[in-house]
Amino acid sequence: MRRRTFLKNGFEFVAANALLSRVAMGAGDASATAPVFSTDNQRWQKAYEKAIGVLAANVQVMPRFSGPVLIEGSEYGGIWQECGPHEALVYRYFRPDAARNGHMTFFDLQRPDGQLPANNKRTEAGFGQIQMVVPIAATAWELASATGDGELLEVAYNACSRWDAWLVRYRNTRGTGLIEGFCAYDTGMDNSPRWTGVPVRCPDADARRYAPGSKMPRLCPDLSATVYGGRVALASMADALGKKDEADMWLERAEGIRELVLKRLYSQDDAVFYDVDASDQFVKVRSDILTRICGEHVVDQKTFDEMWARQLGNAQAFWAQFPFPSIALDDPSFVHPLPHNSWEAHRKH
Repeated sequence: MRRRTFLKNGFEFVAANALLSRVAMGAGDASATAPVFSTDNQRWQKAYEKAIGVLAANVQVMPRFSGPVLIEGSEYGGIWQECGPHEALVYRYFRPDAARNGHMTFFDLQRPDGQLPANNKRTEAGFGQIQMVVPIAATAWELASATGDGELLEVAYNACSRWDAWLVRYRNTRGTGLIEGFCAYDTGMDNSPRWTGVPVRCPDADARRYAPGSKMPRLCPDLSATVYGGRVALASMADALGKKDEADMWLERAEGIRELVLKRLYSQDDAVFYDVDASDQFVKVRSDILTRICGEHVVDQKTFDEMWARQLGNAQAFWAQFPFPSIALDDPSFVHPLPHNSWEAHRKH
C-alpha cells in the first residue's frame, strides 16, 4: 500500500465515522457510539447493555500515559502487550481514541534500547518478560491503515523496528535465528504444563536474563511466529512510507524465520509444533501453540491439513465441546483439577 492509497483509505474511514471521530476528541463514553441492538428477548437485551456498561467502565487512564485505554478489567488493572492492542483494535468503532492509545502506550514507554513493556498496570510498567501473542506491529498497521493515521504509522514503524532488533539481540542467544522463551510469562500462559518447572518471570524482572539450570532458553514456535507476523506488517508499513528497500528487507527476514519455525520446531511424527529446550529436545506438551502458529499464517496448506486431522480437528485432542483448550484433552499433562488462573479447560465428564 503506497502513501497515496494509505491516505485515501484513511479519508474514507474518517468520513464514514464522523461521529466516532468526534467522540475520540473527547466527547461521551463507549455506550454513546455503540451499535444499536434491540430485541424483545429481555435476557439478551440486558446482557448486551451490561456488556456495553462494563466496556465503558474499562476505558480508563493508567499511570505513565495520559490518554484513556481499554484495560483488561476484572482483577487485571492494566493493559498487556499480548492482547491489549488487539482488543483495542476490535474496539475502535466504539472508542477510536482508546484504540490508538492502546498502541501508543507501549511505544511511549519503550526503553532506549528498544524494549517494549510487557504491560502498563496501575502498579508498574512491566519489563520482566516479553509476553507476546499478537504482533503489536500488525495491529498498529491495521489501525493506522484503516484510519489514515500518518503519525501512528511513523511512530509504530520506528518503535516496532527497534523492538524487532531488541528481540534479535536479546532473545536469540543460541544464534538459531528463532526467538527464545526465558520464562512462563513470556507467552502469557500462567500455570500451564507447557512451562512446568520454569520460573514465571525472568530473574530480577529483567527480560534479558533467564534462570540457569532450567533448560532455558527455549526456542518457541509462537514467539517466533509473532515476530514473523510483525515483520510482515513492518514490510507493509515500510511500503506505505515509500521505503521500498526496507519493505523488501522485512519480507526477506519474515520468510527466513518462517522457514526456521517449520524446519526446527515442527514434529511430523506428531503433527505438532513444540518448544525446543536448551538440550535441543522437544518439550512434548501439545498446547495452543498450534492456533497461534496458524493465526500468523506460518504454515502451508499441507502442514495445516495434517495438524487439523490429527490435532486441531480431533475430538480427542483439541476439538472439545467448546474448542479450543490450551492443552490437548488427551495430553498426559492436562490438569485436573484446575488451579486458579490456569491456561487449561475442563474436560466434559
